[in-house]
Amino acid sequence: MISYRKLLEVFWDSHNPVSPSWSRQYTSIIFFHNDEQKSLAMASRDLETTRKKRKIFTEILPYREFFTAEDYHQKYRLRSERDLMTEFRRTLYPAEEDFMNSTAAARINGYLDGYGTIEDLRKGLPDFGLSPTASDKLVEIVKRRKGRVACTP
Repeated sequence: MISYRKLLEVFWDSHNPVSPSWSRQYTSIIFFHNDEQKSLAMASRDLETTRKKRKIFTEILPYREFFTAEDYHQKYRLRSERDLMTEFRRTLYPAEEDFMNSTAAARINGYLDGYGTIEDLRKGLPDFGLSPTASDKLVEIVKRRKGRVACTP
């Protein structure tokens, strides 16, 4: 679980809000469910405007409906690792919908993208359902990337 406030921090740290999107599909938007979230979102945008000293293009809108992104956007970083994806497809999640809904795949995708620590990855490995070979490969990939991508503690 993550608080809305922390989610906003991750949001602002994860993209460049001063560039306008080149299509509506990729617009930077924060959705809120209630007045408290709206206030937090607006305050975070104001803080980001002060930090960046530039116009912020992120919209703040009430949540109405959720649409799942296209398959090729799901677990994007994980999809680029052919050996790991082979294991996911053959043994863990042969159905695309199961793969898309997998929290294990989401967590692995995050580690591959530089989030989390090697220690946390090692602790979580037994919960992912990977073979020992795939687990070792995942750790090696993340260790290699750690030198190039800032991992959060």
